[in-house]
Amino acid sequence: MKVIVPSPLLSYTVKREVEAEGRSLAELFSDLDRRFPGIAFRVVDEQGALRPHMRVFVNGAQVRELGLALSPADEVQLIQALSGG
Repeated sequence: MKVIVPSPLLSYTVKREVEAEGRSLAELFSDLDRRFPGIAFRVVDEQGALRPHMRVFVNGAQVRELGLALSPADEVQLIQALSGG
């Protein structure tokens, strides 16, 4: 499936759009980490949850559950939220 990568993570993928596989978001991030070592740690914390500053959209709908089922036709977009002032 197509994964759209935010600018802060382009140092891992080089490309804005990459392909990855997985039946769930957790599997998708594992596949991304296999293809682009280190990227999953930037998205998922040590407890296996999405990091607070990361937003994930599947087919345009924001999701937070890593167990969410995915299909090969889905589009996943990662967005890194900005904070501060």
